[in-house]
Amino acid sequence: MKNLNLKHAAVSAALIYVLGILAFAGSFLVPIMTDPELQANLALMVAMMPAAYVGAHIYYRRGHKTSGLILGLVMFLSAIVLDAIITVPVFMIPNGIDHLSFFGDPGFWLIGFEYIAVIVVYWQFKVVKATAI
Repeated sequence: MKNLNLKHAAVSAALIYVLGILAFAGSFLVPIMTDPELQANLALMVAMMPAAYVGAHIYYRRGHKTSGLILGLVMFLSAIVLDAIITVPVFMIPNGIDHLSFFGDPGFWLIGFEYIAVIVVYWQFKVVKATAI
């Protein structure tokens, strides 16, 4: 963790968070499936791949060598904090979903795993491999 740049990680995490919220909320505007919650989670899951890739790119483009796992965990923890103070009170509680239901949903943790995995894969192929060549 000694080479983690917390400021750049927070900026990247905030960008990913905003892109995720836009995908999640935007999916409600285009009703495709009969279950709008499932549709929103699927939209977020799809949007998370390029969003996490872009966030990792923004962080690592300054030459940081932070482990992808450490960066992914820190950025996901940032997303958890933002979800707890913004997403749940603003978007979920008005729809009858409390903090426990939100964070207890296996889909949340699956998306979190995807978030971390994309950052680890980015780090492995763009940072580790680039320094090995």
